[in-house]
Amino acid sequence: MLDTRVDTALETAVEVTGLRFAYPDGVEALRGVNLRVRRGEKVALLGPNGAGKSTLLLHLNGILRGKGQVRIAGVLLRPDNLAQVRAQVGLVFENPDDQLFSPTVLEDVAYGPLYMGLSHEDVLERARRALAQVGMTGFEERSPHHLSLGQKKRIAIATVLSMDPAILALDEPTASLDPGARRELIHLLRELPQTMIVSTHDIPLVRDLLPRTLVMDGGVIVADGETQAILSDSALLAAHGLDVY
Repeated sequence: MLDTRVDTALETAVEVTGLRFAYPDGVEALRGVNLRVRRGEKVALLGPNGAGKSTLLLHLNGILRGKGQVRIAGVLLRPDNLAQVRAQVGLVFENPDDQLFSPTVLEDVAYGPLYMGLSHEDVLERARRALAQVGMTGFEERSPHHLSLGQKKRIAIATVLSMDPAILALDEPTASLDPGARRELIHLLRELPQTMIVSTHDIPLVRDLLPRTLVMDGGVIVADGETQAILSDSALLAAHGLDVY
């Protein structure tokens, strides 16, 4: 098992303690999740459908609020500091259409910085820098809804990079991409410096990009370790409905 203890809170990007959450229909999606992620770590979140992976990601910036504690860079997430925490955690949804709603790409990417109270010049600088990071310079005046899925996913990532987050939480980033777009996205994610938590069913992505792997099932973390060791444990993967490689 990977030793996830840290010496100081400054080394900890994400700390989740005793997190529980039930949906209004009574389904208990999280049943006491404990997790600590160091700054700069890139972590995979594996598990079958319904394991609680997306629900966990939605707690990291307060979209969902369960029982227990979530700390981001040592700061306890509370109703009165949601804006502060959300500026630190960039959440990228599986479907980019859930994140893109403006007439142009530039307006979508500038939306977050605009509401941070920055000057017009700073907003444009952040938006253009984020587009450059994802290789989408020149698309500023395009309609996001007329782009390919791979391009939309890049723009969705740019919308959170423009906020300059310390942490990226990505839900199924390679889902439905063709092989070329998938390779491009993996290359992009490899180059980004942020702490990263990636919920995915893409085992090759996990193997190639994410050194640490968590396995969730039934609303709890059932395994936590080095990716190579986790992916070599065929019995563990099979027991939790994951493809064996």
